[in-house]
Amino acid sequence: MTTIIYKSADGSEQSVEATAGDTLMTAAVNAGVAGIDGDCGGNCACATCHLYVESDITGTRNEEEQDMLAIADDVREISRLGCQIEITPEMEGLVVQIPAGQH
Repeated sequence: MTTIIYKSADGSEQSVEATAGDTLMTAAVNAGVAGIDGDCGGNCACATCHLYVESDITGTRNEEEQDMLAIADDVREISRLGCQIEITPEMEGLVVQIPAGQH
């Protein structure tokens, strides 16, 4: 298991024990993390799993992810979609921030 820390816009944190191979979105939805809806089920079609990730361990955005982020609110340089980031053991302790809103 890999611990991922989801930090909400109000500063509260929720640690989630995630399975390698799952996505940041799946781990959050399964753990009931508030603010991560994952409405499209991980198909990169809704941007309701928008996160801020300050680590390059998660890789870079692909074109499909970039297009979906174009419809998200408050997109930043560090914006990513949780459905596009597969969890690896090297992500142990990764902190991701949830935007104030997903819609």
